[in-house]
Amino acid sequence: MNKTLQITNRYCFEQLGLHRIMANHLPRNVRSERLLASLGFEREGYARAYLKIAGVWEDPILRTLINPGENG
Repeated sequence: MNKTLQITNRYCFEQLGLHRIMANHLPRNVRSERLLASLGFEREGYARAYLKIAGVWEDPILRTLINPGENG
């Protein structure tokens, strides 16, 4: 997954010209948290009661990766 996301992120920034990529994960999903952190995604906060999964409202953690090729 790490290698796939490296390629995808590079494509999004270099080919599509995106400024930022957002990825969210549930607090209990430690593997996703570690993966995103290892790719440079920064934690921005929570989206309270954002997703209803199996009848329960969940609060995912919001993470963002800003295009490293842009200034400012």
